[in-house]
Amino acid sequence: MKKAMALMLGLACITASFASCGNSTSESKTEATTAATTTEASLEVITTEPTTEAETEAEEEDEEENYNTGDASLDNIRNQDDIGDNELLVLSFGTSFNDSRRLTIGAIEQSLEDAFPDYSVRRGFTANIIIDHVERRDGIHIDDINEALDRAVKNGVKNLVVQPTHLMNGIEYDELSGKVASYSDAFDKVVIGEPLLTSDDDFKRVENAIVDWTKEYDDGKTAICFMGHGTEHASNSVYAKMQDLLTADGHTNYFVGTVEATPSVEDVLEKVKAGGYEKVVLEPLMVVAGDHANNDMAGDDEDSWKSVFEAEGFEVQCILRGLGENEEIRKIYVEHAQKAIDSIK
Repeated sequence: MKKAMALMLGLACITASFASCGNSTSESKTEATTAATTTEASLEVITTEPTTEAETEAEEEDEEENYNTGDASLDNIRNQDDIGDNELLVLSFGTSFNDSRRLTIGAIEQSLEDAFPDYSVRRGFTANIIIDHVERRDGIHIDDINEALDRAVKNGVKNLVVQPTHLMNGIEYDELSGKVASYSDAFDKVVIGEPLLTSDDDFKRVENAIVDWTKEYDDGKTAICFMGHGTEHASNSVYAKMQDLLTADGHTNYFVGTVEATPSVEDVLEKVKAGGYEKVVLEPLMVVAGDHANNDMAGDDEDSWKSVFEAEGFEVQCILRGLGENEEIRKIYVEHAQKAIDSIK
């Protein structure tokens, strides 16, 4: 009963008025679905050859990667043992972009470690396709959610605090909450912290953070556009809520859209054209600046956000940085973790 009550307290912490990262943060839900398909294929295609067909295709995709994402060895993957009684497990969707992973997810983890010295901070990713890609390419293994939870059990952790880096309470956040709940009997106490955008105060603080972050581009002639991921989950409403808040507070040249839901890039383009702006600044409204930011937003394909706006005659500047690089954003995650910790004391 004690464990069940602790879990219920944690789940109570995540209730929101509207609600990620849906997920967030970070890479697409499509990639996560592909990960499951790839894993199944790898298990089904068993031959006497050194590699399976699925593995060969994955390696060929790695070889076609013609951009440098940074030095993976600089990132602390936080999969060490010797955890102790108290663990703060930071769960993220993940990204294969090494520099961005270190500067965003890694920075959030470090802020949590600094804030909670009595807890061992460890990492888990929910996207196995990203884990597999990084391991093939860089020879570095990041724990998936099962491995991270099993590691905690093996190390005899008594108090487990899980802090997701997701933007919102959506599909992936719901799934990881269910997975953590299935391990609840393995610990004395387990609790889950809230995603980034949960309370009205969270929205206001994120709004202030992104406006302050981009104020140097706010010259009256520039539309500042943030690209979120988008989700089929009801939590997709976070993007409209952020747009309404920005507009109501007088930031009428700020626009929010998504890659995979609404508002779409076409919706944002229509508003920018109606505003008579000359220039456009594009920035991801995601915890990391990974595949979506580098390709769907700033890529050269004709359907990227950059190409769509350039085709309409706008001068476009892309800012490739994730929300995890922002100190004010990291403070919100720390406060959410503190709330979770307080609930099990």
